[in-house]
Amino acid sequence: MNPISIAMISDFFHPNVGGVENHIYMLSASLIRKGHKVIVITHSHAPDRVGIRWLLPSLKVYYIPFLPIALSATLPNFFTSLPYLRTILLREHIHLIHAHASLSSIGHEGILHSHLMGIRTVFTDHSLFGFEDAVSILTNKLLVGTLRNVDAVICVSHTGRENTVLRGELFERYEDEPTRLSVSRNVYVIPNALVADEFKPGPPNSTDIITIVVLSRLAYRKGIDLLVATAPRICRAFPDVRFVIGGDGPKLIDLLQMREKYLLQDRIELLGSVRHSDVRSVLIQGSIFMNTSLTESFGIAILEAACAGLYVVSTRVGGVPEILPKDMISFAAPDEDDVFRAMSEAINIVKAGKHEALKAHERVKTFYNWEDVATRTEKVYDAVIKSPQMELWQRMQRTMQLGPFAGPIWTIILIVDCVFFMFLEWWMPREDLDFVKTHWDQDNFSRLVNKEKRRIAEEQK
Repeated sequence: MNPISIAMISDFFHPNVGGVENHIYMLSASLIRKGHKVIVITHSHAPDRVGIRWLLPSLKVYYIPFLPIALSATLPNFFTSLPYLRTILLREHIHLIHAHASLSSIGHEGILHSHLMGIRTVFTDHSLFGFEDAVSILTNKLLVGTLRNVDAVICVSHTGRENTVLRGELFERYEDEPTRLSVSRNVYVIPNALVADEFKPGPPNSTDIITIVVLSRLAYRKGIDLLVATAPRICRAFPDVRFVIGGDGPKLIDLLQMREKYLLQDRIELLGSVRHSDVRSVLIQGSIFMNTSLTESFGIAILEAACAGLYVVSTRVGGVPEILPKDMISFAAPDEDDVFRAMSEAINIVKAGKHEALKAHERVKTFYNWEDVATRTEKVYDAVIKSPQMELWQRMQRTMQLGPFAGPIWTIILIVDCVFFMFLEWWMPREDLDFVKTHWDQDNFSRLVNKEKRRIAEEQK
């Protein structure tokens, strides 16, 4: 497709570390290498991370001055973000915005506002949510309203697709059978990926001591309660097993108490928060990777561990069964006894030398790469750009179909947003904006880098 200007919009981005943050950065970098212009719009991080920053390779990041309320998410503002987003999207000549994550308020607002400027919209859902607890109910209602008028939706797994379709009510009715529904044709599945060369296996580990690695946010949904219950049993049944646990979160205190209670200070090492650049050095210490999540849309940590040569044990939840071949992973139900069974099976496999780290790395290397993800995402963008755009009246009609209560509320938001946009067009005419006329010249940057390298080499001589 022809090069276009793309804005990635999400509350979740660097310097915070996580799966969504890494996905946005790597996808942006791959699209830039394909010739597209990509910027990122997110909220401020820390007191000094406000304004414009540049990341390699020529990725411009706008940190707008909104403060997060919890877990990097901002409070839904709806209209407060419009002046910022309008100015940025117009001055950067953006053709398409790509919002990420269901819990990102600024992502939802970007989709709401972008249609007013004729900018096409794509949304990627990275997580699974339920339908019963208060957080899920509120998030799902917000998602339904946002996705009513989005041009395309991307999910990172087929299980995630089913979950998003149900939560976002992404259905179409057959004209001849109004009671019959089908999944919307603008819903796609594009998996996550990784840079395989960053997770090369280390030297072979001794089978005298089997090290089990856990890298996870220490939160309830990550199944840390299962880890707390099964780790003492595994240590008791296998005296030659030790744990290395990396991560931080509210469940850290439970792990500390468990370790003290069972006197396992010499068997269970707690590393605390681990930077992404240090993940490989932690993974190659072990032979088995343990994941006890209660819900998981894709599980990038599992993929990284398998690429580093570890045998994986995971609960059979969400999109995890889609990630790896059956001979590289053992599954368990999210139950203490079954997790213990699966871990026992994995320990015996590793002890018998039936799992080859280098072979596993080479296999994973062929499964996932960002070049393929970017190519598939380009096809979604191309389909969106070529599709007819919805007019305001059509968007209002679709929004009213949300129901007798949510429909009028979302329609009022849509109308007020349109009126506010018209006011901004009068108050701050787009002709007066400081449009971006030049962008980062990658060739010139490469020349400067090579020149600096030569200078440093000459000085070292």
